[in-house]
Amino acid sequence: MLTAHLESVWQAVAPVLPGFTVELLPTIDSTNSELMRRVRAGLNEPVLLVAQEQTAGRGRLGKPWTSQPGHSLAFSLGLPLAPLDWSGLSLVVGVSLAESLHPDLRLKWPNDLWLEGRKAGGILVETASSGEAPGAPRMVIVGVGLNIARPPASVLSTAGALPPVQPAGLSECRMGLTDGEALEAVAAPLVNDLLAFASLGFGAFAARFDARDALRDRELLLSDGTTGTGQGVGPDGSLRVMTTQGLREISSAEVSVRPC
Repeated sequence: MLTAHLESVWQAVAPVLPGFTVELLPTIDSTNSELMRRVRAGLNEPVLLVAQEQTAGRGRLGKPWTSQPGHSLAFSLGLPLAPLDWSGLSLVVGVSLAESLHPDLRLKWPNDLWLEGRKAGGILVETASSGEAPGAPRMVIVGVGLNIARPPASVLSTAGALPPVQPAGLSECRMGLTDGEALEAVAAPLVNDLLAFASLGFGAFAARFDARDALRDRELLLSDGTTGTGQGVGPDGSLRVMTTQGLREISSAEVSVRPC
């Protein structure tokens, strides 16, 4: 079903991204890994790489991400970007995806889409240089994994000492949704939001994130054992947690977090 939607995706994105291409692979280890390899080999043109199956998909902190043909959607978008500040980029991606897919989707900082407290999708953002002159735009690679159907209960997302998160499928809130329809829904808005982020920064998206923040006012457990209450995110996209020692601002590289 993916093939029938690729032309529509290209037609929607190409006018704002000259040189843009769309590519579908039957199987690959990881779409992000493949684009990283291409960037290191000199790729500097925008591309959307979609895989029907990933054999070694990965998420944040190296956690595996399982994808199966027809039951999930895995893609990576690579494009040159030169924002003044990269802070909050993964949150912007989450905002864009959630708004394009369903009003009930919430955003679990820093990179997950949640449906009724369960994980329906994940985001992995990486950047790389293709060896161009200093100051040139870097290639940003935005990897997205979406559950179309609800995975088996045995497929759980964990973060070390934190409890596992039960999976959800987008077809639970959008009955009959296909992987191709999901791709067509999110691709062009995601490109437009990334270009807006490069010009305006995270501040232009802060209110939109706050409207879908799954952790605000929730009791939270951090992977370092700290507990506290979610207080939204700061201007740079850092998570704010009120602990017994006071307000703590956390970057995504420091800890993982779960509602208690």
